[in-house]
Amino acid sequence: MATDPAAPLKSFKPKHKFFVGIDSDGCAFDTMEIKHKECFIPNIIQYWNLQAVSKYAREAAEFVNLYSEWRGINRFPALTMVFDLLSERREVQQRQVEIPKAQAVRDFINSGLPLGNPALKQEVQRTNDPVLIQCLQWSEAVNNTIADMVKGVPPFPFVRESLKMLAENADAMVVSQTPGEALCREWAEHHIDPYVAVIAGQEMGTKK
Repeated sequence: MATDPAAPLKSFKPKHKFFVGIDSDGCAFDTMEIKHKECFIPNIIQYWNLQAVSKYAREAAEFVNLYSEWRGINRFPALTMVFDLLSERREVQQRQVEIPKAQAVRDFINSGLPLGNPALKQEVQRTNDPVLIQCLQWSEAVNNTIADMVKGVPPFPFVRESLKMLAENADAMVVSQTPGEALCREWAEHHIDPYVAVIAGQEMGTKK
């Protein structure tokens, strides 16, 4: 039987009167730009065959993930938003490039399952859908690129001191749409993981 990714969260027992949820990318670490510009976007272009409109794919992905009200959303809805923006863009239409509709990805997003690779793998095994397979390959490539690229990026100034103060007075947790493996690696790299009770990544559900 598969283990429940949310088990650490469900079994958590509060020790303080107050709770503080802390996002990681863009809040504790200045990693949003490097992750999206150097890791997510090149893999979007490669794995979704957008080379012919790479300029516009990059612009759309940067807008969705960095410079819009959707900044920080889960990677899978962000991906379909990029496709939608590209489909509407006149320059892309003029080049007659076929933009993925990715209906299977949209169905996965609306399924109620946790939007992470473990649940996506289960759907791939259940359906053998080629678009879901492509999406999983892309998502795993993003994770591998991040693991290879994003190193030595310290927390923002005063994050460590703030976390230390928080830990003395509140139950602090990481609440992020980043995969848990990356969160644990990045927080451990800079020795700030002892200041939080739980590191909750995308596998544990949404931020709501």
